[in-house]
Amino acid sequence: MRILVISDIHANLVAFEKVLQVTKDQWDKIWFLGDLVGYGPDPNECVQLMKEQDHISLSGNHDWATLGRLDIEDFNREAKAAIEWTQNAITEETRTYLDPLKSVEDHEPFTIAHGSPRHPVWEYILDGQTASINFLYFHTSYCFVGHTHVPLIFEEKPGSHIAAYSPPYDTTIPLGRTRLIINPGSVGQPRDSDPRAAYAILDTEKLHISFHRVEYDIEETQNRMQGHGLPERLIARLSYGW
Repeated sequence: MRILVISDIHANLVAFEKVLQVTKDQWDKIWFLGDLVGYGPDPNECVQLMKEQDHISLSGNHDWATLGRLDIEDFNREAKAAIEWTQNAITEETRTYLDPLKSVEDHEPFTIAHGSPRHPVWEYILDGQTASINFLYFHTSYCFVGHTHVPLIFEEKPGSHIAAYSPPYDTTIPLGRTRLIINPGSVGQPRDSDPRAAYAILDTEKLHISFHRVEYDIEETQNRMQGHGLPERLIARLSYGW
């Protein structure tokens, strides 16, 4: 089966639509790693579009915060403002979709989580030490995570050594025998100084993966955010991928 692995759409419908457009006929199912809403201007539209796909969807910290499961005082000022706007903007249909989503699941030989297998909703895996600990918290060969908005691969080598590297794009990468933690990056809020939407294509039979980026109409998303009065810092950062 071919899987479109995506994460952190953050209510950026324009970016989500672009990823679906350029990957048409390249996948059989979506694995979405969480944070469908938050930050962006189109939470209901993104949920509706996701519902139209054959997919598995996880819940992220912004999804939880929108549902009132996390204290938004733990978020920075701009994120808090966006969550408050989202809480008022979502429909009951959107809330009903988000409510039952899990934050971690196993699909042998893969685990999928929003943040990490250890703390699925909130923990960021950005360094080898954190990755090393998290290898103890899943039993499968491979784990996909999102949350950081940065494409990364962590490889568990013999002797518990952890190798971390940024994946090459548009290249087929065999998964091999070593255990991996894999982050496809963010569709709607990249944070690696590359504003293009990020995604990955996984082949579960051939056991290989490829990472990709695609440009989308950032200005259109920014205009929609401005129309809703969302924070200027969140609007501006889309242009820089940070």
